[in-house]
Amino acid sequence: MSGLLDGRESQTRLTDDLAGRLDGLAAAADAAQGRLDAALVETARSTVDRAVGRLRLSSEHTIVGIAGATGSGKSSTFNALTGLDLSAVGVRRPTTSWATACVWGADGANELLEWLGIPDRHQTTRDSMLDTRREGTELDGVVLLDLPDHDSTELSHHLEVDRLVALADMLIWVLDPQKYADAAIHDRYLQPLRTHDEIMVVVLNHIDRVPEERRESMVADVRRLLDDDGLDRVPVIPVSAKLGWGIDELRREIAGRVAEKRSNKQRLAADIAESATSLSTAAGTAPAQQLGKQRVAVLDGALAEASGVPTVVDAVERSTRTRAARATGWPPVSWIGGLRVDPLKRLQLDLGADAKRLSGRSRTSLPAPTAVERARVDTEVRALADEAGRGLGDCWQESIRNASVARLDDLSDRLDAAIAGVDLGVKRLPAWVGVVRVLQWLLVLAAIAGGVWTVLSAVSGTLSDDSTPKVAGIAVPLALLVGGVVLGLVLAVVCRLFVGGTARARAATADRRLREAVSGVSRELIVDPVDAELAAYGALQAGVAKALAAGPGSLEH
Repeated sequence: MSGLLDGRESQTRLTDDLAGRLDGLAAAADAAQGRLDAALVETARSTVDRAVGRLRLSSEHTIVGIAGATGSGKSSTFNALTGLDLSAVGVRRPTTSWATACVWGADGANELLEWLGIPDRHQTTRDSMLDTRREGTELDGVVLLDLPDHDSTELSHHLEVDRLVALADMLIWVLDPQKYADAAIHDRYLQPLRTHDEIMVVVLNHIDRVPEERRESMVADVRRLLDDDGLDRVPVIPVSAKLGWGIDELRREIAGRVAEKRSNKQRLAADIAESATSLSTAAGTAPAQQLGKQRVAVLDGALAEASGVPTVVDAVERSTRTRAARATGWPPVSWIGGLRVDPLKRLQLDLGADAKRLSGRSRTSLPAPTAVERARVDTEVRALADEAGRGLGDCWQESIRNASVARLDDLSDRLDAAIAGVDLGVKRLPAWVGVVRVLQWLLVLAAIAGGVWTVLSAVSGTLSDDSTPKVAGIAVPLALLVGGVVLGLVLAVVCRLFVGGTARARAATADRRLREAVSGVSRELIVDPVDAELAAYGALQAGVAKALAAGPGSLEH
């Protein structure tokens, strides 16, 4: 709760469990921001703010709100409980949107009344000089509010009732025999507050106007309606505020709850649970999950195909074959291979170690993806978003889909730049190729030397003389000529076998590096945003679980 509540006094009043619940709800609201309905998130934040505000104030007082419709006898009940004629009743009731407050025990109540927004002129202290009939202390700590009529034609009355109903620690709903089944109170207040049944009491007023033989059945009918509203634990107390019937029982009910000093924490716990449940329902109840590696791999594969990775890999293999073959071939004819355009140069990818520095200067000349390849990418992006959002609420699924496509417009340029920035490893040929190249030129030089020697010896007539050195009966000049040519050709043929292996190895290396580059772009533009949505969902679920957790003694004073 650090950051939500300040001060040692507030921390003392707040149980650790309730503090944890508020932390959880605040975290869940943060995670839901921008993903769930804004009104739902704002309600959760308001619940946290309202709870923090209440917990900073007097824990020795219980706010008891009396609410009811016009003519229900709400103000008469208020006056009967206070023993003072504070609220005007019937035709004398003023048309005001302000509630009236009566406080038992003024110490510490001023800040609470200010928080409630009750003007000074509508406040009375039960043990003030206005009251000369104070009896007992059973209601000490009660802040009793007489709310405006909830069915008033004045909009300001509705707004004030709704505001104070949300702030009260305990609610007393006053019904009358004529309108106790009115949908206005059941649909708008009672049924929506079914999660707050522990802090509510229902009073059936004007019971004296009901024939005695019908009173029991009417109370039973009120009980049935409350049960239908999900309020089976809410007590029903028949009273007659005019004659004082049942007022002592109602006062005892209030006094008992005030003595336990649980109502304010029960109210806050119910508010927190209601908001947390609403967030969880909207977000979905599936366990938090992560994207499957297989699904990401399939997406990366589709992107690699669409971005031309197979084309580049094929160019790497052919380029390596061309370069290595030219280097290891017989020099008198290998130059012919140099007349062909290198496949990588055609794609503007022959950048070597300077790739990362130069790749931003221009696009590659890779062919644009085909319609089929684009369609496959779109399909895989949707499949990834659908898999990530499976089991989540509609709002969160939509948030994941939006995250998966938010940066698709940048995808083509980023993939092209990533591919251009990969060092394909083809600029330098293997060391053995250099050795063969030197050997080939040595053989060429030997053949040239042998040829020149042979011609000179033939012209001078000494080729077959004993003056010309011989090896195995063959003149050395002739051996150099024939041996240089034959060995050069044989070496070129043998090296072609090794060139093929080298080309395939370079192609495999390039394929791995290119796919890693594509995967990096995929993760940045698609996977990471979706993972962020899943992480936020996990944070919301963790916050909701914390907000709904109920530890032993969590509502104890």
